[in-house]
Amino acid sequence: MRLVIMGPPGAGKGTQAVVIAEAIGVPHISTGDIFRANVSAGTPLGVQAKAFMDAGEYVPDDVTNAMVRDRLAEADCGGGFLLDGYPRTLEQVGELDSMLSSAEVGVEKVIELTVDVDEVVNRLMGRSAEQGRSDDGEDVIRRRLEVYFESTAPLTALYAKRGLLVQVSGMGVVEDVSGRVLAALGVTP
Repeated sequence: MRLVIMGPPGAGKGTQAVVIAEAIGVPHISTGDIFRANVSAGTPLGVQAKAFMDAGEYVPDDVTNAMVRDRLAEADCGGGFLLDGYPRTLEQVGELDSMLSSAEVGVEKVIELTVDVDEVVNRLMGRSAEQGRSDDGEDVIRRRLEVYFESTAPLTALYAKRGLLVQVSGMGVVEDVSGRVLAALGVTP
């Protein structure tokens, strides 16, 4: 299976991605992990990305796209993958489509973890307090969620129009959410 998982900060996307990838036997590909691997290995793309990251800026699409393209070309992705954190823009969706069409395949499903915003704010505030990050107050967290929803709305609309979007509640204990996601994918745990 070739999947994408989406969800706002605090929805449990990373946790669910690990469970899903293991259940269906594909690699979990996180853009954060790709960035860190390229930066730590000192690859040309990693050097470019690090310059933007050190300046507190987003890594441009062309650099991100190239890293994802390289990762998807690795042998373990031949039977499928689960992308986490990519695509984030309509331009990245187009680039992903292009990458996959050259292999005559495409994304099969896009899982969107839906959440109750107030519950996620409470989760993130608790996480912030545990990590001693006083800069993550409720206003900052709510703004981060607003930005997420504004920026991903065009993506979810596009994937829904293509019939690929599967919305699953991300609320509840990890095991229950995992069960709902796997059921939505037609996978028996």
